[in-house]
Amino acid sequence: MGAMFRSEKMALAQLFIQPEAGYHAISELGETGCVQFRDLNEDVNVFQRKFVAEVRRCDELERKLRFIEAEIKKDNVRIPDVHEMPKAPIPREIIDLEAHLEKTESDIKQLMENSVNLKSNYLELTELRHVLEKTQAFFSEQDEVNGFDSAHKVRNATLCNLEYKRINMFVVFQALIPDDHNISVRGRLGFVAGVINREKVPSFERMLWRISRGNVFLKQAEIQNPLEDPQTGNEHYKTVFVAFFQGEQLKSRIKKVCAGYHASLYPCPNTQQERVEMLKGVKTRIEDLQLVLNQTQDHRSRVLTSVAKELQNWSIMVSKMKAIYHTLNLFNMDVTKKCLIGECWVPSKDIPNVQKALADGSNACGSSIPSFLNVIDTTEAPPTFIRTNKFTRGFQNLIDAYGIGSYRECNPALYSIITFPFLFAIMFGDCGHAIIMALFGLWLVLDEKRIAAMKNKGEIFSIFFGGRYIILLMGIFSFYTGFVYNDIFSKSMNIFGTSWKINASYDEIHKIEDLQMTPREHYVGTPYFIGMDPVWQISKNKIIFGNSFKMKLSIIFGVAHMIFGVCVSTFNYVHFKQHVNLILQFIPQILLLMFLFLWMVIMMFMKWILYSGQNDGIDTKFGSSCAPSVLIYFINMMLFKNREPVENCDEYMFESQGDVQRILVTLALICIPYMLLGKPLYIMFNRKKSDTPQVNGKRNGDVNQGLEMNEITENGSEGTVQIGQTQVGHHHEEEEHEEEPMGEIWVHSAIHTIEYVLGTISHTASYLRLWALSLAHSQLSEVLWNMVFQMGLKTDGFVGCIKIYIFFAVWAVFTVAILVLMEGLSAFLHTLRLHWVEFMSKFYSGEGYAFEPFSFKAILAAEEEAAE
Repeated sequence: MGAMFRSEKMALAQLFIQPEAGYHAISELGETGCVQFRDLNEDVNVFQRKFVAEVRRCDELERKLRFIEAEIKKDNVRIPDVHEMPKAPIPREIIDLEAHLEKTESDIKQLMENSVNLKSNYLELTELRHVLEKTQAFFSEQDEVNGFDSAHKVRNATLCNLEYKRINMFVVFQALIPDDHNISVRGRLGFVAGVINREKVPSFERMLWRISRGNVFLKQAEIQNPLEDPQTGNEHYKTVFVAFFQGEQLKSRIKKVCAGYHASLYPCPNTQQERVEMLKGVKTRIEDLQLVLNQTQDHRSRVLTSVAKELQNWSIMVSKMKAIYHTLNLFNMDVTKKCLIGECWVPSKDIPNVQKALADGSNACGSSIPSFLNVIDTTEAPPTFIRTNKFTRGFQNLIDAYGIGSYRECNPALYSIITFPFLFAIMFGDCGHAIIMALFGLWLVLDEKRIAAMKNKGEIFSIFFGGRYIILLMGIFSFYTGFVYNDIFSKSMNIFGTSWKINASYDEIHKIEDLQMTPREHYVGTPYFIGMDPVWQISKNKIIFGNSFKMKLSIIFGVAHMIFGVCVSTFNYVHFKQHVNLILQFIPQILLLMFLFLWMVIMMFMKWILYSGQNDGIDTKFGSSCAPSVLIYFINMMLFKNREPVENCDEYMFESQGDVQRILVTLALICIPYMLLGKPLYIMFNRKKSDTPQVNGKRNGDVNQGLEMNEITENGSEGTVQIGQTQVGHHHEEEEHEEEPMGEIWVHSAIHTIEYVLGTISHTASYLRLWALSLAHSQLSEVLWNMVFQMGLKTDGFVGCIKIYIFFAVWAVFTVAILVLMEGLSAFLHTLRLHWVEFMSKFYSGEGYAFEPFSFKAILAAEEEAAE
């Protein structure tokens, strides 16, 4: 937890790497994932950088991998997951990988071409089989016209068609001989047979009628089973057709129409015997081709299965290799082209790890010149890096959603681990609903390894899984507050025995319509052991009592939360050595809170301690009738007014309370000009004091100091490295910042003062949402119990059992959907607002930028998320 108190110390480092060791060194740094590189070639075009050719090689390898993966998924071959991440391939392995992927792609393409050719032949033979089978029925129908004279024409024949009312055509069919079905006069009759897509048949038929003026007779039959397209793999329903015509000119037109509609034409013999023999041969060829197709598919499956085992490893290796070359493109070369120079942000604690990675990279390639790291000074703001684990990561994400913290400022996530689930629990306090939420969170935590390995979890479920520890803590804290509220599914538990006693029988109590229980007569005097007494669950003034209790509770926790936020700001002032802000900002802010709102909290506790219903009739001044309203006290205090005392009651809770309140308000009002004028006057005084001449004309950050350092380094013994260091060092020469005009300082001070004063009032009122949502949650739970579940308890017998079963199911669904999910989400969002606005605004600026290290793990996770 200590690492979450504030962001880690960061150092800007220069890396000096020999070119032959660059690939290996960056590979080791990618495995450690602890450096964020800076681009030293911002003015260089992406296509003009040193390693652009290597990046293109990686792009080509990725293209091949995508092609192989698509073919594997097309055949529904399972791609096994990787259990151990492979490292980036060394340069000599890259050549082997390229050759292997090239061969694999070539083999798969060859298999695809062979499969397409075989499937094309299979499709043609299948269509030919259907043509021969269907046309046999067409020619058989012509037996009925036997006996017609071959020399006569059938004129003005009317053909019934679904699309057209009248079709004139010449019937030129010769009478068929029953013995061999030969056509006696061949030159006068022709036909074309083929297959066409079923959806094109109506348009195809109309086109034939138009080009022939009705002189084409079309017969068609649908193929019942769909046929697969060899190119796309899609299935199409097709129809066999035979078009009878007269004349070669009409034959040529029909073939052109068939070509336009992509119809496949097949030869069809004139005699039945030839058709039968041809059909027998086609079926034999289909059987042989089916056997070859099965063997080809088995071989393809074996090839893809063996490739699938290595596909994930290859993809990871190529991704790492591409990331390495992208990173090397961020490096600069020294003037002698013998040293790669890079800059990176690195956590100070990880500098030894970076040095070890550089040494391992040099050893991996056998370089005689070691690579090394040099920490340099800079005035640039470093990135913010906070180490998290699987428990703290969810809370840190909540804070980062508001804004990345400025470098080294206090991190609110550390305190939110406790305050976030506790404030949520104040609004969601119900033992029953808390158990449901806690069990859900516990399941996500216990089964996190299996769930984390799941792919395509869904966006909503991924959010729940990322906040599983938050959900678990919210459920546990909500159970505690529900136990304090004595509320479980809108019912109470009498565990420790009620503190209210009635000296009457059961029948006597039920005869009284409105039983009044006074504390003096019916209260034993020993309070309930923990939480609220269960007697309030059945009392008519339950809401009145609950409202008063929860409203005061929300103010107490709200003021404590805000005071704690202001106190946390002192850690920032001390760390950044802004000790003047302790006096000019922290003191007036904390005093304003304490003089006004902390005093209101003190009055609440005084009222609870001093006034009691048991004093009625004994000491009426401290009885229930004289109990004052703290809100009225506070309003009168702000307006400098006196409270009109009730008869037989004192005006204040103690003597000189009015004087104390007037002093507190006066001191609180003094804090406002203190905040407004203190810092601007201090800055103005210091500026006048610093206008005196400087010794030797130098100040902090003088540019001459940097130039003198550069001259020294240029005369160093190791010329190559030192000159490169000098070149990069020019990027970090310190510059004097212009002083902010006093007018802007006054405006900023006024804005800050107004925001804090008005925010203190509005933020205190904002914590009343703790009371409002808690009341709404308990009342909605009670309404759901009384209006839904109890309807099943009003009937006895067998019917009552069925009604209980049904209404319990409805009540359970509404409880989970409305009270757990919807109310839980509402309480979560309100808790988030209380932290972002009311708490974090006291000390957190959130103006930094995140540390994004070069990490293979993060790169692969991002690619996997993008693929999903």
